[in-house]
Amino acid sequence: MGIVAKGAKCNVNGCNDDGARSINTGKVERAGLEVSSTGKKSVLCKTHYKEWKKESKDDRDLERARYDKF
Repeated sequence: MGIVAKGAKCNVNGCNDDGARSINTGKVERAGLEVSSTGKKSVLCKTHYKEWKKESKDDRDLERARYDKF
């Protein structure tokens, strides 16, 4: 059972919504979201997860391209 299934709240400063996903804290901070989590994983609500996806799209595309086989 993961931290989201246990009912964790969103770790973004000023947000009290229920968590939907847990993501590496470093990746969340690089996308420009301020989190209050000090651990390896941060919990994001649905709204902040969508925002993180938009902000980190280029980084994730580069990461995937690194593993594509030609």
